[in-house]
Amino acid sequence: MNTHHLARRLAGLVRDHLVPGAQLAVHRPGEQLWTTNVGLPADAPVPIGSITKTFTATVAMTLVSDGDLDLDTPLPDVDHPLTLRHLLSHTGGLPSDPDDVRTTSLRRHALDACRTLVPLHRPGAGFSYSNIGYVLVGHLIEVATGMSWWEAVDAVLLRPLGLRPHFTVGPDTDHGAVSGHAVNLPLRRVVPVRQSLALVDAPAGALAASATDLVTFGRMLAGAPPHLVDDADLALMRTPVRHAEPFGMADGWGLGLALYERDGTVWVGHDGTADGTSCHLRINPADGTVVALTTNGSSGFGLWRDLVGEFAAAGLPVGDYDGSAELRNPIDPPADCAGSFVNGDTEYSVQPTEREVLKLTVDGEPFADLSLFDGLVFAMRDSDTGDTTQTGRFLRNPRDGGIEWLQIGGRLARKRVPQMA
Repeated sequence: MNTHHLARRLAGLVRDHLVPGAQLAVHRPGEQLWTTNVGLPADAPVPIGSITKTFTATVAMTLVSDGDLDLDTPLPDVDHPLTLRHLLSHTGGLPSDPDDVRTTSLRRHALDACRTLVPLHRPGAGFSYSNIGYVLVGHLIEVATGMSWWEAVDAVLLRPLGLRPHFTVGPDTDHGAVSGHAVNLPLRRVVPVRQSLALVDAPAGALAASATDLVTFGRMLAGAPPHLVDDADLALMRTPVRHAEPFGMADGWGLGLALYERDGTVWVGHDGTADGTSCHLRINPADGTVVALTTNGSSGFGLWRDLVGEFAAAGLPVGDYDGSAELRNPIDPPADCAGSFVNGDTEYSVQPTEREVLKLTVDGEPFADLSLFDGLVFAMRDSDTGDTTQTGRFLRNPRDGGIEWLQIGGRLARKRVPQMA
């Protein structure tokens, strides 16, 4: 691996994307940990957003290995036949999260949401990325351990790994975590932002960590000691779940881990965005290689996408998702693409334009222009940044052939049926 090339290119990409700081850490079997950092101390904790979900999943799977939780026992106090397996793989049919949070209790928030939110599909029938699902996992961890989620993550996972806990919200909030930054590339503007995660969403996104911390965590998920999760359960975390199709995010999904294919090799990991941060973890279970990037700028996702190409040039082809590979043969949008699509309290509105391009708004705000291709897959042009790296799709109802779902960023939204006058 050409570390000089990677260090030089990371510094250049930080400048290109106006990211204030970044940390990169790589571990390869038989080699010492290699790190480089630009604009941030190597050990500074960065809010890692949804990578927190993999920590939460690992705590849950540790409890499964210990016999304290079961993957397939229906959850108590929930009308739907949801199981821990559904929650960890985002196949429970739950919306992402409600807008109105009226409690600080994980249990009350999760159960209220399950009672009031309209399911997107029956459990196990499809994939829709759900924060509320991981709040439920946090609740199950609290019931099984008798500890708060924060205490359990520390005692069950972080302490055995030798990692210091850093949380952006909760009773042990770490005010020393790195500040995120909103980056507007066209205007060349970088503005510090504060973390705004709700207390009850902590199991879905409250951790902060350095890239080196993420590599330590990733090595354990690759099978290195300490062996907190049994080998069979660890393999389940890395095995694709049936009907889990995270289009727009990854090539597959296991129990708490996304799957990314590259040249016949399956990498696992997770991406995470908090307020003004973008972080990425990749693990090759076949050889134990682990790669982690943390950035404290909202444009860090674009930096990561560029860096993936640099990894290959440096002799380390890292797995990542490329939705553009699905874009074949432009087509005219079918008339039934237009309409309102709903995921919990979030409304996606799709309307045609005069340029044979669909206009997407989210809760009334311009979001992206959609260009359609074969298979009802679409390319997205972000309304604010002009970014064109994201993809999504429409899905038809197999019974009548009509378009029933919109999938963006792995989240499903179901088409709203117009009310009769």
